[in-house]
Amino acid sequence: MESKYRILFVCLGNICRSPAAEGILRRMAEKRGLDRFITIDSAGTYAGHSGDMPDRRMQNAAYARGYLLTHRARQVRPEDFDRFDRIVAMDDNNYHNLYRLAPSRQASDKICRMSDFFREHPDWTYVPDPYYEGHEGFELVLNMLEDGCRTMLDQVALMFATGGEAQKNP
Repeated sequence: MESKYRILFVCLGNICRSPAAEGILRRMAEKRGLDRFITIDSAGTYAGHSGDMPDRRMQNAAYARGYLLTHRARQVRPEDFDRFDRIVAMDDNNYHNLYRLAPSRQASDKICRMSDFFREHPDWTYVPDPYYEGHEGFELVLNMLEDGCRTMLDQVALMFATGGEAQKNP
């Protein structure tokens, strides 16, 4: 399999959860030598933060764990449904917004929830928005994203090791 597997993380403004997931998965892939097999990006369903760097609090919390968040916020675009193999929503609102944006049934089949990949947080069905929370909120989100990204990366590694297709859902 020569082409890369392409993953897009999506939250509301693309300044907290989705750029953190992007940075976490990117770093995990680099550490495992899988970065040559995967393309990672993030976007938001809301355009109000377009061009902004990630929230400073998220940058600081992520940096303390070894993740550098350098992504500039952008809104989900129609062509993202063609460019990416998996589009990962952080919560139900963004999940439903992505379905409304999907140009076809085939495109909507690429959408899943980040919580689908949780092993250590089985009681959570979404990644909470830490924007109005304190430090603990950012730490919780990073814990959840690390959990989900490990599972996702395991799937990508298996897919490329076997030359098979990635599972649509974990």
